[in-house]
Amino acid sequence: MSNPEEITTLIESVLAEVVGLLTTYGMDVLGAVVMLIAGLWIAGRVGIAVKKGMDKTAWVDETLTSFFASLAKYVVLAVTIIAVLNQFGVETTSLVAVIGAAGLAIGLALQGTLSNIAAGVMLLIFRPFRVGDFIEVAGHSATVKELNLFFTQLATGDNVRIIVPNAQIWGGSLKNFSSSTTRRVDFVFGIAYDADIDQAMALILDIVTADKRVHKDPEPFLGVSNLGDSSVDITTRVWVNSDDYWSVKFDTLKAVKERMDADGVGIPFPSRTVYMVNDQT
Repeated sequence: MSNPEEITTLIESVLAEVVGLLTTYGMDVLGAVVMLIAGLWIAGRVGIAVKKGMDKTAWVDETLTSFFASLAKYVVLAVTIIAVLNQFGVETTSLVAVIGAAGLAIGLALQGTLSNIAAGVMLLIFRPFRVGDFIEVAGHSATVKELNLFFTQLATGDNVRIIVPNAQIWGGSLKNFSSSTTRRVDFVFGIAYDADIDQAMALILDIVTADKRVHKDPEPFLGVSNLGDSSVDITTRVWVNSDDYWSVKFDTLKAVKERMDADGVGIPFPSRTVYMVNDQT
């Protein structure tokens, strides 16, 4: 067992080493700790400030607000960590270069995901549609249920869920049937050639003007649009509220058919005339 003098000598040497380290790196460690605490505080303040600032802007979505607030916070944290490493003498230039190269490699590997994020940001900024709108996009006609940074969730009329990547939406054409408060309903009614055109137009006009859902301004339009193979086509156009579009369309088609049957206005259907030739010797 070591004698007391050896133990004392060992303790003194350890203390001397600790004192030397504190003397050499003490201020650096203290500065790094202060810098880290300050960086964490500033990052939190910056994130809150960005969120509050974007919350005051009505056209910015909540998802986009959270995204940019988090992005600002982590940028400040990254700068803080680099500054702390630099405080200890770490060559941060090489570190930044390595991080940049790694970021480039990750970006190339995840370019599909990043393109969806970029498209999601653009959709959230410009807002070509909102949750609840009925749209036609990427070959689907459905109602928007959710929009986030990666994909858009749709629901068809029979409640089938469709997930569409944002890049496909932003990179293609889009129809938004809910963007306006009013829509025009177009009808094409075919009547027989021997039917009275004025009578048919009068009964169609009577039906659409009697419907309170049909707007008086612009007023309904009726006109003969085509002389087909077996029918005279009457085009009818009326304006309604967007929410009444389908109900007006279905009700008007039913009402016109019943009225034409009651008033004796013939509705044509495809027919074929066959001539029989009896060849007798």
